[in-house]
Amino acid sequence: MDIMYRPVIDSAVKKLYERYPELLERFGEIGMQKCYEDNVHHFNYLNTTAAAGDEKIFVDYALWLNNVLISRGMKSDHLIDNFQCIVEALEESDIEEAGRFQVYLNAGITAIRENDLASQLRS
Repeated sequence: MDIMYRPVIDSAVKKLYERYPELLERFGEIGMQKCYEDNVHHFNYLNTTAAAGDEKIFVDYALWLNNVLISRGMKSDHLIDNFQCIVEALEESDIEEAGRFQVYLNAGITAIRENDLASQLRS
């Protein structure tokens, strides 16, 4: 799986680090490798979601992951931006599942934003 999506993952990570050069300064090459590994996990979930044909699988993953990241001091914007970079990298690819994956990623982004808004309204 990793090899098939490697160019897309490389492109997404590159886009993210171009937008946030401070990530390289803060986390170094190890952080960039961790970001790559995280994106491999995102693609594993995208594949699982496509195989099941149920976008709720990816949405649930996105919400769970966002909660984990928030508990570690990150912001939802970090995950949303990463998903957006993947969407853009998929647009530039010739991967057969690109369209479906983009739908799932955008559904995850929407769910995270709605969850954040609901949390703000409860506060």
